Amino acid sequence: MARKIFVNLAVKDLNKSIVFFTQLGFSFNPQFTDEHATCMVIADNIFAMLLVEERFKDFTKKEICDARKSTEVLIALDAESREKVDEMVRKAVEAGGSIYMESQDYGWMYSQSFEDLDGHQWEILYMDESAIPQK
Repeated sequence: MARKIFVNLAVKDLNKSIVFFTQLGFSFNPQFTDEHATCMVIADNIFAMLLVEERFKDFTKKEICDARKSTEVLIALDAESREKVDEMVRKAVEAGGSIYMESQDYGWMYSQSFEDLDGHQWEILYMDESAIPQK
């Protein structure tokens, strides 16, 4: 069974991506950081490897998706509250990202999405699991 998850994302400018995600409150593991890649710490066992496109190509035989034109992956992160959802998206926009989807409120789940500097979609959501409708 898996113990950790590493999402690998191609980025055009590693330094700009590091600045962007630092402004959102993320940290980076210096052990796995050089001029070609960095390991962004999302949670204790969740990481995003940000790799410059040339380094990313070392791990795939396929063309790299242009995330500004095509959806390659939807990254969803759970937040502690509705306010934290709004705060994360606000920080993303202030750091140079853009709102991808306006907020959606289902009562038991609240979400908003932003696009990072490379066009990757990040959905930030809060779920009140006690209020999930029963089937």
